Amino acid sequence: MAEGLVGGILGEDEDKPEVEAPEAATGAEAFAAAIAAIASRQDPEVARKTGAFLDDQSQLLKIHARHLEDEHPVRLAILHGQKREAKLRRAGIRMRIAFQLFAACVAAFIGAGVLLMLYDALTSRSVIVEPFHAPPALAANGIDGTVIAARLLDEFARLQNATRSTAEKRDISNAWTSEIKLAIPETGVSLGEVSRLLRARLGHDLHLYGDLVHTDSGGLTLTVRGDGVAPRSFTGSIGDLAKLTTGAAEYVYAQAEPALWAYYLQDAARYQEAIAFCQVAFSKAPVRDRPLLLNVWANSLANTGGDAKESLKLYREAIRLAPNFWIGYNNVMNTLWGFGDEEGAWRTGEELRKATGGRPGAAPETEYQNWDILTWNLPSYLNTMVADANTGGGTNLSAEGPAIADADVRLHDLTAAELSLATTQADDSDPTIPAMTHFVRARLAAEADDTAKAASEMEAFKTAYANPAVEFNYPGYNCWIAPAEEAVGHPERADAVLKAAGTFVDCYRFRADILDGRGDWAGAQHAYAAAVALAPDLPAGYYSWGLALARHGELDAAMAKLKDANQRGPHWADPLKAWGDVLARQGKIKDARSKYDEALRYAPNWNQLHAARAALTPQKD
Repeated sequence: MAEGLVGGILGEDEDKPEVEAPEAATGAEAFAAAIAAIASRQDPEVARKTGAFLDDQSQLLKIHARHLEDEHPVRLAILHGQKREAKLRRAGIRMRIAFQLFAACVAAFIGAGVLLMLYDALTSRSVIVEPFHAPPALAANGIDGTVIAARLLDEFARLQNATRSTAEKRDISNAWTSEIKLAIPETGVSLGEVSRLLRARLGHDLHLYGDLVHTDSGGLTLTVRGDGVAPRSFTGSIGDLAKLTTGAAEYVYAQAEPALWAYYLQDAARYQEAIAFCQVAFSKAPVRDRPLLLNVWANSLANTGGDAKESLKLYREAIRLAPNFWIGYNNVMNTLWGFGDEEGAWRTGEELRKATGGRPGAAPETEYQNWDILTWNLPSYLNTMVADANTGGGTNLSAEGPAIADADVRLHDLTAAELSLATTQADDSDPTIPAMTHFVRARLAAEADDTAKAASEMEAFKTAYANPAVEFNYPGYNCWIAPAEEAVGHPERADAVLKAAGTFVDCYRFRADILDGRGDWAGAQHAYAAAVALAPDLPAGYYSWGLALARHGELDAAMAKLKDANQRGPHWADPLKAWGDVLARQGKIKDARSKYDEALRYAPNWNQLHAARAALTPQKD
């Protein structure tokens, strides 16, 4: 650059001598000297003025440099201060943000607490038992208002526990399925008091009050009243206090929750009381409770031997009031079955399946129990029975123990059936327990070829079956008595049973088996055909007919009937085993093994089935 600049000033004249800058000149001074030397070649005056100007500029630069040197420490101090200030500012921002976040969290927590208290208040459905008023004289005996309230609380808890499973199964939600508690007055204003006030103002709690007073005759009168519960008094002697509190609790329970009280009466086998209560309570009950009351009314009528047609009408009315009242369909099935209309019961099950959008669908699996037993869909029947902790709650089926044992023995799982019977608890209010215990023991004896014991147990079952509750819950089961009597040489008893039993598929097919055993093959075939015609969509008639044809050597006809049985009861192992037996007799070992394997899917613990499969030879078709 220096050469270019110099060349530009001097032009192309390279003969002019160069002027050397003083050795002491450096930086700007050297540059000024060089400019002055170059300018002096052109005009000395210009060179003089240029030199003076450049000297002035050099002095300014020196002064400026000294100022910079003097200001440098100050500037460093300012920069250090600004750095510290920036750190403090960032720390302050972080603290402010943290505080704002903390304040927001506290506000959110408080807001959530307030919302939760409001939600609890709006959805509260508790029963609050306030302390009762009691005579001061009773305090000497340890009885005051709090004690009376606590006794009522105990009675309410007992009633609640007795109906809790029914409420859960029927999807009943109310105060009596949630919380029952004794009110304890609070002093001052606390969160608990605020919550209590909100629940009182916004909730649906049922508050119960009352008093205990002496009568003129020296007895006691306990009066209860509450929200929506009309006052009622219960009078007795001083020694009847427990009886008074029980009566008062049951009265309040019935008034506040008519559906639950109706189920309580039914489950306690107080059928006449249940009928009378439902008749009175129906018109005053909430709409949601009316199908339940009709259901209990119909169940209780049936369990006391009442008009089954009236029960059927009540069940159907319950469905009309609540189309999703699935238990109503199950009870219609049970009633039609009891009439001997098993085909109609099967069709109702199909209606239930369609109404619920298929199976599994909207209806609980327990509502298909009648359909399952009619179609011998035993694995599903057993699973729902095991899962159903208390089938008597509204399905109008009996205690689960003997019913499970019945399913086990139909599945030929004899060990499981014995265990189910052994673990069944006695219940004096349920006549189906001893009845079905005899029935299952008879079936176990028959499986073991102990015909004498089978007949003895079936005769005991026949006696128990006279109870309307047993007959209604297990329609057609009395047909099984006939083959047991025939097996021990009591044909007249067998005939009498079948004559009185009714129009059931089991009765018709067992009648056919008995006729075949007596050598009347033509009469037997007529009876088998009648069994199939009675309920063409059920498998049992086809199955028995197929077995009989196989006994007579008509193997192709037998397989046709067994195929019909399998199509109508695809999860029933017995037709599959019988089909496999016929195939084995025809030498079709591979096909027989396939049928046995399919049967084992549905009856995995059937010893005879395992033995039949093991006996197959490796012979090819």
